[in-house]
Amino acid sequence: MSSSNTLTMRQQIKLVITLSLIIAGIEIFNLLTGRMLNSFGLIPRQISGLIGIVSAPLLHNNLWHFFSNILPFALFSFLLLQHGTRRYLQVSLACIFGSGLLVWVFGRTAIHVGASGLIYGYFGYLLLAGILSGKIKLIAISLFVGISYGGLVFGVLPLRSYISWESHLFGLLVGLGCAYYFHKK
Repeated sequence: MSSSNTLTMRQQIKLVITLSLIIAGIEIFNLLTGRMLNSFGLIPRQISGLIGIVSAPLLHNNLWHFFSNILPFALFSFLLLQHGTRRYLQVSLACIFGSGLLVWVFGRTAIHVGASGLIYGYFGYLLLAGILSGKIKLIAISLFVGISYGGLVFGVLPLRSYISWESHLFGLLVGLGCAYYFHKK
């Protein structure tokens, strides 16, 4: 890692692949055990459900859910790394803990699993941070994310009972908040 807090393109790709493979490995294990790990999902307002703040982003209901999360996770991770490694880590932790805690406090009673809170957090951050930065490369990323993935905003609506729209909503709000906060720093 260089002193400018950025990884080389090769290191960024390697990091994204490694993180994606870890999540895929957990998915395979969860699949082979009949989704046994999903009992460690986020359960609002239950002390035992607090573990889900950390574990829920690694768990999925089915293979379709996994694939719909892993691709945007990998792409958004790579794009967020363009803001620097330290910022990637800061935004990731804020989105995991911030959206998880908000779902734990305000979410409907269910077992919430999936990386949606993190992905929506990345989405919100990438949308706003590039614009606020004034840097051409980061503005281009914001425009790409907005044009290519703008439809994600509809995921914050409670349209399907089996989708944690709360994770989407709170992830998006935390990501936008991170973009604003780090811009002000």
